[in-house]
Amino acid sequence: MTGVCGCCGALRPRYKRLVDNIFPEDPEDGLVKANMEKLTFYALSAPEKLDRIGAYLSERLSRDVARHRYGYVCIAMEALDQLLMACHCQSINLFVESFLKMVRKLLESDKPNLQILGTNSFVKFANIEEDTPSYHRSYDFFVSRFSEMCHSSYEDPDIRTKIRMAGIKGLQGVVRKTVNDELQANIWDPQHMDKIVPSLLFNLQSGERTESRSPSPLQASEKEKESPVELTERCFRELLGRAAYGNIKNAVTPVLMHLDNHSLWEGKTFAVRCFKIIMYSIQSQHSHLVIQQLLGHLDANSKNSATVRAGIVEVLLEAAAIAASGSVGPTVLEVFNTLLRQLRLSVDYELTGSYDGSTNIGTKIIKAHEERQLQEAVIRTIGSFANTLPTYQRSEVMLFIMGKIPVPGVHLALPSTGSGPEGTRMIQIMLLKSLVQVTAGFQTTNMLTALPSSFLEPLLSFSLTEDPEVRLLVLQILLSLIDRHDNRPKFSNISIISDISVLKLKVDKCSRQDNLFMKKHGQQLYRHIYLGCKEPSSGRQHYETLFALLGLLSVELANEEVVVDLIRLALALQDLALSTDEGLPVFNRCAVHALAAAYLNLICQLTTVPAFCQHIHEVIEVRQKENPYLLPEDVFVDNPKLPSSPEKVEGDVLFLQSKITEVLGGSGYNTDRLATPYVPQYTDEDRLSKRKSIGETISLQVEVESRNSPEKEERTPAEEITFETLKNAIVDSVGMEEQERERRRQVVEKFQKAPFEEIAAHCGARATLLQSKLNQIFEITIRPPPSPSGTISSGYGQNQSRSVPIYEMKFPDLCVY
Repeated sequence: MTGVCGCCGALRPRYKRLVDNIFPEDPEDGLVKANMEKLTFYALSAPEKLDRIGAYLSERLSRDVARHRYGYVCIAMEALDQLLMACHCQSINLFVESFLKMVRKLLESDKPNLQILGTNSFVKFANIEEDTPSYHRSYDFFVSRFSEMCHSSYEDPDIRTKIRMAGIKGLQGVVRKTVNDELQANIWDPQHMDKIVPSLLFNLQSGERTESRSPSPLQASEKEKESPVELTERCFRELLGRAAYGNIKNAVTPVLMHLDNHSLWEGKTFAVRCFKIIMYSIQSQHSHLVIQQLLGHLDANSKNSATVRAGIVEVLLEAAAIAASGSVGPTVLEVFNTLLRQLRLSVDYELTGSYDGSTNIGTKIIKAHEERQLQEAVIRTIGSFANTLPTYQRSEVMLFIMGKIPVPGVHLALPSTGSGPEGTRMIQIMLLKSLVQVTAGFQTTNMLTALPSSFLEPLLSFSLTEDPEVRLLVLQILLSLIDRHDNRPKFSNISIISDISVLKLKVDKCSRQDNLFMKKHGQQLYRHIYLGCKEPSSGRQHYETLFALLGLLSVELANEEVVVDLIRLALALQDLALSTDEGLPVFNRCAVHALAAAYLNLICQLTTVPAFCQHIHEVIEVRQKENPYLLPEDVFVDNPKLPSSPEKVEGDVLFLQSKITEVLGGSGYNTDRLATPYVPQYTDEDRLSKRKSIGETISLQVEVESRNSPEKEERTPAEEITFETLKNAIVDSVGMEEQERERRRQVVEKFQKAPFEEIAAHCGARATLLQSKLNQIFEITIRPPPSPSGTISSGYGQNQSRSVPIYEMKFPDLCVY
């Protein structure tokens, strides 16, 4: 009787009858819509039956798949989709389990159409926001299966494309379904990211385009949607856009591994494109995390080929350009430390020819030109990072890089693999080139704080080196630091300009901070300009840069006192070119003459003193007629027309200090200072030292001692101070200053060149003198404690205090209790 009832349709459960009725006799007719509406209404009226409906549909679908009745399979999935979209109740979870079971059944099929059908149903399900959480649902299978579909190698290219696109859509659906649900399995776990990200990159690479779009594409045309590359990019952007602070590392690490495994760093294009997508998609406050991962990856590949390291550096360059200002993060100096370390390693690799510092058989030999390309890329990247920093941080970076530049005699143990002096020189050049990049566009309102002595003094010390390339880099750095109004391009060429208004120079009034800066560092700058002109190895570029430096000083930092000093410096350069003691080549003599003429022509028009301008123009006209090789137009050209031997220059072709002093004195300038020839302050400092030498330190001590020696204890009677006395003191201050400098130079020279025995004897005598003075002070100030027993007489009749032990002292009765 039971079997009979089971075969009777009228006695079957109502939900089964409603499910059966949605299937037509001919599957080509499609879903019976009227019956589907009845089934939907029943499911909404009796939600407790929803799980049974889902289980029965799943049973029918499995049977139809096994029997290859794919028409009924499509109808069953359509019915499931409609029920899923219509029903949002607490019982939906049980129905979803049946739904996912059917999707899994389709994805396991080897038929592409069924795989695509199952994927489309899953994507519809992923877009549904469920009212109740699910504690036990797992998407591990779907992540693995969709990733596998992304790598499909189906023979038919059209079907292969459809399968791959279905896999991408499926991964996108998994991400949407799980990324914001804390109760779901964490999609950001490495086990999932290691499948999702490489699958997306594989499809992104397969149809790589020339350039990535910068903004995140929210909408796309139907034509774009047909492209797997566009779909992949949208999915990848969506994934990264949802990444929180703690998930960035898990999302970026698979990208680095994929680029490593497929050797994609060397081509640069695809790697740059990937990280452009990453940088534009993630939240801007997380940009520094990506940069830190790239830096760590660069360190991990320190012994890889130069092309790989150059590719990583190129990506860093692009990432820094995209990152918002200040996004380098809290460890700013660590970023530059990593890049500088790579620069130094590259120099060592280039000089030694291998990564382990030896040339044994079996070691990987490197190519020097590839290392040089890497070094240039690192330098550009350093500049790109610096451009994202505020002024105060850029000053710290400048000081940090300066501290890394090796100096012979100071940095005795360089972390080098044995590259020797040539390695030290190359590292100096590379780090100075990095400083050129960092200082490009540097602008500050307070030069004193932005350029402290701890940076400026070592930088200027490099301008005294014999290496012309190093000197030129130092001058370029100084130009970038001083130029705050973009006047530098206007001084790019040395020429005699009759009217400087065509240059359109931007001149502001010199601020108090600028005056203090020049008062503190002006003499150093003048001295190094003078010595730079004096170097026989200086070429055309050096003189052009020195002219630009003089011009910028006149425009950016000049007050009346600075103008006077600069004119004195220009006249001193003319005297330098006239001197026969220096042994300068003919070109250098003519170049210095031309430099002085061009600068005096510039400064006379800036001062706007007609008589001064007239004298300068008269001398220039005489030179144009008689000695054109003393003007820049004939010297600073590709084929300069110079005399074969030095000719005596005199008469009207020279600028006269007396004449200039006279004409400027009438305009209120300091005639006494103008009449005093400029003499550079020679200190014989170490040519590459960043700190004072031992000889200078001793000389300072000797100077203090000489001023406080006992021979000068006799005091002179106080001199009567009158107005004339003060006036004479002010007038004589310049001469006294020069005498003081000469005296200090002699003291320094003595302690640098004297024999060691003489210096040791002098120091020993000083120590003895100091000890005797200390003994006198101690005898006066230190007394033994008073003794109740009084004093005793010595054998020579002198009363001498003696210290009595505490237990022998006799105290008054009032002190004892």
